[in-house]
Amino acid sequence: MKNTFLFSLLFIFGLSAAAQQRPRDLGIEIGVMAPGKLNAITDVSGVKVGHTTLIKGDSVRTGVTAILPHGGNIFQQKVPAAVYVGNGFGKLAGSTQIKELGNLETPIILTNTLSVPTAMNAVISYVLNQKKNEAVRSVNAVVGETNDGYLNDIRGRHVTEQDVLLAIESASENNIEEGNIGAGTGTIAFGYKGGIGTSSRKLPESLGGYTVGVLVQSNFGGVLQIDGVQVGEALGKFSFNDELLNNVDGSCMIVVATDAPLDSRNLERLAKRAFLGIAKTGGIASNGSGDYIIAFSTAENLRIPYRIKTNNLKQEIVPNDRISPLFMAAIEATEEAIINSLFMAETMTGQDGRTIEQLPVEKVLEMMKG
Repeated sequence: MKNTFLFSLLFIFGLSAAAQQRPRDLGIEIGVMAPGKLNAITDVSGVKVGHTTLIKGDSVRTGVTAILPHGGNIFQQKVPAAVYVGNGFGKLAGSTQIKELGNLETPIILTNTLSVPTAMNAVISYVLNQKKNEAVRSVNAVVGETNDGYLNDIRGRHVTEQDVLLAIESASENNIEEGNIGAGTGTIAFGYKGGIGTSSRKLPESLGGYTVGVLVQSNFGGVLQIDGVQVGEALGKFSFNDELLNNVDGSCMIVVATDAPLDSRNLERLAKRAFLGIAKTGGIASNGSGDYIIAFSTAENLRIPYRIKTNNLKQEIVPNDRISPLFMAAIEATEEAIINSLFMAETMTGQDGRTIEQLPVEKVLEMMKG
């Protein structure tokens, strides 16, 4: 079994300090491909992530997460992108233009359901105020969401435009914060505290040497599996098991980044594979779940300038016959990002005194050891 020695050490010296460690640090190595240096979406060169976390009083438990494809003016240097809808009970603003034109021109924002309009306004202001955008009259702001209304006073609409701008402006290339952070502050997954999770895979040079990074906002249900182990069933806590867990509706937003030169068509194919990562964790994409995947490529040779001065664009892309390793990387990184979101989340009490417990990591490690 993977890392049996590490598991043995954990049981000799105790597990009390294990709760806020990533599963890979505890000996649970999901998949067979190697992660990147940070094991995060920011392993894809140029990608930045920022968060604004709102925890106020006894009822505000929400926030904003921003993902920037590169550090320049994204509107002036758009990136190829695609959207795949696993289950469409959600509000992914800006998705139709991505599907139509095959590119992304703003940061991607994740927040709660009723704060999508506020986030759109903030992104529009951000783009219009950037240098060289003085003549811009149309902005396709891309904002995704999950509903955190069990722990958060979602009707209060506490996210402000300034909160969104702060997440964008604070974004960095080494951000690997997970759990109760940003847009994951008030989310729930598999009946436990969910949140933001991230992971990556680095292909060997023989397979192109590309990196695939994933960030998730986990807020959905099902029967939890971790690296193939039926954890939810063993814990007796899974959807439709009792009255408290019958509601599996929620959402899972997934953002996939890669430095592989993929056009929009193959980015959509990559996004479809990331959806398989939800299934590997036991998610069921329920009727009321908004499961969306946004995929983009940071390859500089595929950037689309706002003002094109030629009749043709020359682009070299990964051929279909070489894309399967990237598919596998997206599946593995999505699966691990979701599990990371659970391991790194903490017990939270929110609106009306409701409490959602964190995943019982000690018990999970015992199961994995067995």
